[in-house]
Amino acid sequence: MVKISRLLLSNGGTAIGKTLSEILVCPLSKQPLRFCEESNSLISDTIGVSYPIVDGIPCLVPTDAKIIETDETTNNDGSVDSSDMNKDRQ
Repeated sequence: MVKISRLLLSNGGTAIGKTLSEILVCPLSKQPLRFCEESNSLISDTIGVSYPIVDGIPCLVPTDAKIIETDETTNNDGSVDSSDMNKDRQ
């Protein structure tokens, strides 16, 4: 545990170890989370929620989460799926 803490602190508290990211899931959807370096948060693509990482510790409390507002829906592979948007426009 100490080794993990030192690794996180040496990276400025922004790194999430590969093992940890494989274990963590969204507390609401129970789906895997994706690390976003840009916002320093864990993203649940399934429900469009962002969980902050504070001092290297993921805050997975639903009340701390922020809803991600996007114009387009992204698939798990990172591609954009605009078929849902086209349905809404018709």
